[in-house]
Amino acid sequence: MTMDTTMTLRGAALAPDPSGALVWPAERTLVVADLHLEKGSAFAARGRMLPPYDTRATLGRLAELVERLAPERVICLGDSFHDRRAASRMEAGDVARLRDLTGRVADWLWVTGNHDPEPPEGFGGRILDELALGPLTFRHEAVPGAVGELSGHLHPVAAVLVPGRRVRERCFAFDGGKLILPAFGAFTGGLNVLDPAVSGLLAARFEVHLLARGKVHRFPRSRLSPDKA
Repeated sequence: MTMDTTMTLRGAALAPDPSGALVWPAERTLVVADLHLEKGSAFAARGRMLPPYDTRATLGRLAELVERLAPERVICLGDSFHDRRAASRMEAGDVARLRDLTGRVADWLWVTGNHDPEPPEGFGGRILDELALGPLTFRHEAVPGAVGELSGHLHPVAAVLVPGRRVRERCFAFDGGKLILPAFGAFTGGLNVLDPAVSGLLAARFEVHLLARGKVHRFPRSRLSPDKA
């Protein structure tokens, strides 16, 4: 499990993957945030039709990572399921695939989120509100002033101006003391990191690791562009 790009958080070297997952090589740990499984079926139940393949796509990407990186631990940082009834709407093939994934990893951890305060049982793994592991704390929502924290929830994206165009993609937001992961799910939107809801949690001179064209690109805050009103 080696990567080219790293961020150091309280002495821990962390590697962002172009998929939107994070790798902690020293601990053989893979971290993902905001899978939002069965978001498409939740919208369909309310009359807003979306292609019903988001769970399959998300699990496929996650399975590829588990196969490629062979982690000993997987941490899902909350909102893994879009709502309390998500498991009941999952197709049998997706249920089997998820159970197979959790069974292939020695320690699979479901951190609770605002969408899934009680993640469904029966998929394997352990459920907990937050996790302290070595110098780091893993939780769903960032806590103002916390140091050594990894979180999700906000679905950060960043926009940069490059010659001839504006690029807006998912990103990791990092300030040296706190790291906010992008959403991993197939049907998840994003909030610009310059929005006060995100930037207000970070030090003034934060940076982003932008995911574009299968690579991770590092930009300082000064290079970022806000969304139009």
